Amino acid sequence: MRDIALAIIVFGSLPFILSRPYIGILMWSWLGYMSPHRLTYGFAYDFPFAQIVAITTLVAFLLNRESKHFPVNSLTTVWFMFLAWMCITTAFAIFPEVSLVQLIKVAKIQLVTLLTVIVMNSRERLNLLVWVIFLSLGFYGVKGGVFTILTGGSYRVWGPTGSFIDGNNELALALLMAIPLGYYLRDINKNIWIRQGLLFSLFLIAVSVIGSQSRGAFLAGIAMATWLWLRRKKKLLPAIFIALLGAVLVLFMPSEWHGRMETIQDYQEDSSAMGRINAWSAAINLSKDRILGGGFDGINTAAVFSMYAKDPNDYHDAHSIYFEVLGDHGIPGLLLFLLLGIMALKSCGTLIKQTLEINELVWLNNLARMVQVSLIAYAAGGAFLGLAYFDLFYHLIAIIVIGRGIVEKHIEKVENVDPKNLKYYARVPQQP
Repeated sequence: MRDIALAIIVFGSLPFILSRPYIGILMWSWLGYMSPHRLTYGFAYDFPFAQIVAITTLVAFLLNRESKHFPVNSLTTVWFMFLAWMCITTAFAIFPEVSLVQLIKVAKIQLVTLLTVIVMNSRERLNLLVWVIFLSLGFYGVKGGVFTILTGGSYRVWGPTGSFIDGNNELALALLMAIPLGYYLRDINKNIWIRQGLLFSLFLIAVSVIGSQSRGAFLAGIAMATWLWLRRKKKLLPAIFIALLGAVLVLFMPSEWHGRMETIQDYQEDSSAMGRINAWSAAINLSKDRILGGGFDGINTAAVFSMYAKDPNDYHDAHSIYFEVLGDHGIPGLLLFLLLGIMALKSCGTLIKQTLEINELVWLNNLARMVQVSLIAYAAGGAFLGLAYFDLFYHLIAIIVIGRGIVEKHIEKVENVDPKNLKYYARVPQQP
């Protein structure tokens, strides 16, 4: 029944996608983040629903008569440079055939994400996208939070099999990145039931992150909570929220959880941590030997790993977005990746300043603040997880680019601007 229901939903959406391409972006995002096909047991489990939706969306986009404009600015330029560098490193990869397979996967994700920038170009569509991302990931967060409470945290919370977030560490980081988006949705909704429902779901999602027993997510959560508390004007609610989570940690989590978190201090005695350091050394040595890196899955191939790791017999995945990119695309690739993240954070800061005193754009101010928190979570948690090509990071960049476009459109309509704010505006109409 699940297989049939999913097929009906996806194929039933195709006519609507053909007339409204933004529905295709929403459907593709739902399939990508929630992976509903992994909750089935029959033909739908491996059926290419996302590919069908992506192709339909592309056709609809080409046929649609809406204006098609992709903003070219410093952020999108670095984005394209990073994508171009991926193609170059693939052409000169140690194993080009292996690298090409991964490049195609990444290119499909990037194509739809770039389409997102063009299609989701209004407040209504952007908010729909945020809802879809949050609800898709939140499904596993709420489910995992309930599971953690019922089992007393004795078991880890895992994501959907075969997805980007199938591991406990990956799911935990994705949920951390989704929490600020949930805060944003709560801020813009006036319905008391929706607000309280979102607050309760955010609590369960946070419990799920704890229940994942991910040490990387634990450190990322501390960084994110600190940033969130410092940057928010209203500090009472986040303080209460953090205090409740602290109570959960102290009172309800089992000794196994506390023991696992304590290994953060004694990482030299932890085989998993030392295995990651061994993988990081392999990525560093590979980047020194090859300026272009090894191509996609650079050090994930046993033959390459054994050549560059200090201990060739202790094989581990990179488990870090930074060392993953370093091994795959060399030092230039890592610099572009870092620059992309830094510029995304800087663009959020600019959006916050631009919209600070504009009543019509208060919602965008809130969104920029929360996207910034999500990026902090990704930057901190990604140091210990191999999610360099995860959709959500690039979707957050797309949201920032869309936000910049919305601000520019608003500024074009403004007739009087406070002179002290002129430096933040790119297109301010000059007074005669």
